[in-house]
Amino acid sequence: MNRSESRSVPGKQYRLVTCTINGKAVETMVDVRASLTDMLRNDYRLTSVKKGCEVGECGACNVMIDGECYNSCIYLAVWADGRDIRTLEGLMGPDGELSDIQQAFIDEAAVQCGFCTPGFIMSAVEILESGREYTREELKKQLSGHLCRCTGYENILNAVEKTMKKRLSST
Repeated sequence: MNRSESRSVPGKQYRLVTCTINGKAVETMVDVRASLTDMLRNDYRLTSVKKGCEVGECGACNVMIDGECYNSCIYLAVWADGRDIRTLEGLMGPDGELSDIQQAFIDEAAVQCGFCTPGFIMSAVEILESGREYTREELKKQLSGHLCRCTGYENILNAVEKTMKKRLSST
């Protein structure tokens, strides 16, 4: 079957999706109605991608797609064809060591229940990879697409700000 073809099953239609997930080339047949969240969790067991609101309002499902953050719950899996996707699992080093932003979340006690943390960290990755210095107010705005019921956001902002300043001072 070539890529543009679909396979029909009574009541469902499937399409082959070929993409890169956390640096690894993969392909899978997906229901054309499935979200990227569903594909990442169900087909690849990437459980850092959380199912929160499922309408793109809480940020728990954020992933990087071609270097930009998206709510994977409202991004169809078939749209991922040919894309480079990164999840929280993809931030770890080759020996399982945490990235600087993950460590900053721990150091700044920016985690309580942890449900929202992967999405916040993925948004922080987009901020940090811009190479730009943001004011605290700008960081608040950049992270405003997330809901957290535990931390009050201050420690999260501290972690992102600390990592941003550390990265910028080392360049």
